[in-house]
Amino acid sequence: MTDPQLPAGIRAATPDDVPAVLGLIRELADYERALDQVRATPDQLRAALFAPSPGVFALVAENEGEVVGFALYFLSFSTWEGVHGIHLEDLYVSPTRRGTGVGAALLASLAAIAVARGYARVEWSVLDWNTPSIEFYRRLGAVALDEWTGFRLSGDALLATAARSTG
Repeated sequence: MTDPQLPAGIRAATPDDVPAVLGLIRELADYERALDQVRATPDQLRAALFAPSPGVFALVAENEGEVVGFALYFLSFSTWEGVHGIHLEDLYVSPTRRGTGVGAALLASLAAIAVARGYARVEWSVLDWNTPSIEFYRRLGAVALDEWTGFRLSGDALLATAARSTG
């Protein structure tokens, strides 16, 4: 199955993009009031994105040779649909490029990849206080999954739950 032609300025990330993407991840974390939680290193990101069989992928938006936005995603699977989907982990555009169509182009590119590959959906989470992003997604036709609540196991709870498997 072939992938669609991406819009001008949008392309698959390369290993050379890792420092710029990590810089944008840090900007995103700062915007989300969680910069102190970023632990990712360039080596970790490079290994995750460019392993022989990567489990995570990235598109970048480039303007005049500068990476100004990115979409980092991985595959999900719908047991009801019986096919994969795309889970968008992060979508971020530098503040100076917001409102210029970069975010919409990144999301349109992910949608085109999903359609070309026969995937059922593109899904993501957004912080409930992030009104500008929520409004942007709604303008594109995305709908909130209000009936779903996200959960996470991490840290001590993850370790304790994992320990239960060694009965």
